[in-house]
Amino acid sequence: MPATSHSHPSRRRRTYGLLAAAAGLATAGALVAALPAGAHDSKHGKPLPSRYQDVQLLSFNDLHGNLEPPSGSSGRVTELQADGTTKTIDAGGVEYLATHLRQAREGNKYSITAAGGDMVGASPLISGLFHDEPTIEALNKLDLDVTSVGNHEFDEGAKELARLQKGGCHPTDGCYTDEEFGGADFPYLAANVLGEKSGKPILKPYWVWKKKDVKVGFIGVTLEDTPGIVSAEGVKGLKFKDEVETINKYAKELQRQGVKSIVALIHEGGLPASTAYNYNCDSPGAGDGISGPIVDIAKNISPSVDALVTGHTHAAYACTINDPSGKPRTVTSAASFGRLYTDTTLTYDRFTGDIARTAVKSANHVVTRTVPKATDMTELISKWNTLAAPIGNRAIGHISADVPNTGTESPMGDLIADAQLWYGKELDAEADLALMNPGGVRAGLTYAAKGAEGDGVVTYAEGFTVQPFANTVNLQDFTGTQLIQVLKEQVSGSNASAPKILQPSANLTYTLDLTKAGADRVVTDSIKVNGAAIDPAATYRVATNSFLAGGGDGFTTLGQGTNDLVGLDDLTALEQYLLANSSATAPIAPPVTNRITIVQ
Repeated sequence: MPATSHSHPSRRRRTYGLLAAAAGLATAGALVAALPAGAHDSKHGKPLPSRYQDVQLLSFNDLHGNLEPPSGSSGRVTELQADGTTKTIDAGGVEYLATHLRQAREGNKYSITAAGGDMVGASPLISGLFHDEPTIEALNKLDLDVTSVGNHEFDEGAKELARLQKGGCHPTDGCYTDEEFGGADFPYLAANVLGEKSGKPILKPYWVWKKKDVKVGFIGVTLEDTPGIVSAEGVKGLKFKDEVETINKYAKELQRQGVKSIVALIHEGGLPASTAYNYNCDSPGAGDGISGPIVDIAKNISPSVDALVTGHTHAAYACTINDPSGKPRTVTSAASFGRLYTDTTLTYDRFTGDIARTAVKSANHVVTRTVPKATDMTELISKWNTLAAPIGNRAIGHISADVPNTGTESPMGDLIADAQLWYGKELDAEADLALMNPGGVRAGLTYAAKGAEGDGVVTYAEGFTVQPFANTVNLQDFTGTQLIQVLKEQVSGSNASAPKILQPSANLTYTLDLTKAGADRVVTDSIKVNGAAIDPAATYRVATNSFLAGGGDGFTTLGQGTNDLVGLDDLTALEQYLLANSSATAPIAPPVTNRITIVQ
């Protein structure tokens, strides 16, 4: 059932007169003010405002409930050095993010903080266990002004999203503390998410920030393909409209209301040519160093929109991409997990009410862990960790080394697939193989102890961070022909331009030839199960999670299986596998990623 739209909460505690300024960012000082310095109102003797007013826009995206500093590679960023080399920097954690944002705002009377979606969902245990109420509380303390929805805001459906916006205790789990959950102090924007029955946005489509005579409008959208990457139950009763058409529609509506300075918050993104957060993706020309869906979106959004804050790809960039009139326009993304924030200077022209686009400056900044921790965030983390500890600190297994989730075939993805095949055989001895979607592998496992559990110990909290979705493990029957088609769907159809390589259990091997195009990249003659060539006429019993079993991520053939058997949730399967196959004296080793032979 669609949620209703809510106005900006009246209980907002902060004032906009606070803070802002990104270290090292150039401003529009070269612009010439229309009024001479020191000009005064002749009637009242007060100084007249300058024609131009710098407005600071601080932004981030894809936090995913990472309140504590993310571990492993998820908690580092790559920085490009002057000599062309790179170095990595530990980054992230809301205790540090709060300090960085507060320092950045200092001295800036006109400052806005906005986000590009996926603030919640796929969250570590400290937030996910409590349906992300801790993250909403943290965002309130961060003085977030506005965010778009992302696809993960729909993991638990529209009703739960509405609860996060307006507050109230969880309908099943109730209240976690003595105080009722108050909801978000900021508006979630969902301009292109409509109720099927009402045909109207389920939340506010746009919001206007005002301070004195300065007005900036924000339009928020998520990617149109959200239904393809979220469980069917999460998007039940909803329609997701085209991002460009929606933004252009509401840009006109804002203009009719006299709001000419407009920022679009878009939960869809791009892929820069370098993973370094400070890579110049405008070299040699505007947007030359970035590809992906956001490029075409940016090229078609009305020139009346002055800047785009994006997300979803977890990449870092501060680019310009030409708008339909051929003029460069700022497009930014701050990676993910609170490791970066973007500081953009929007120069507001009081004469026109619009942004002087030639003066827009933007850069990403690292949320380093070398600054003092924000004490209010430390207290918040401590409160929720205390509640989560009895569950989260339980040991569920032992590993001999880091199990990363990086690469086309990742050790963590392989480990999950092995666990699901093992669990599948516990359900039905006829289970033949398992497949895991890469997007469901949210993190790796680190050997170094995070707390007092000891090196190599895997805790329930760490497992939850890896698999937070509570999908069930499902068994289905497929013909060999169908299984071949499933593998080809990794690199064809909706996955042709951005392949989604399924993580296979150890007994499934094949060759992926990336020198070819489309479905031909999967070498059919190379596909083997238990060392034997796949038989198109045979029946194979396949273990997947419920998301894939529903045809998610473009794997329509996986939605056509028969003889379904539904087991427990996927994290329980991983826990049972680790408990049965590892111990302190015999820890499990990271799988060798040789199941897929990649030709490049």
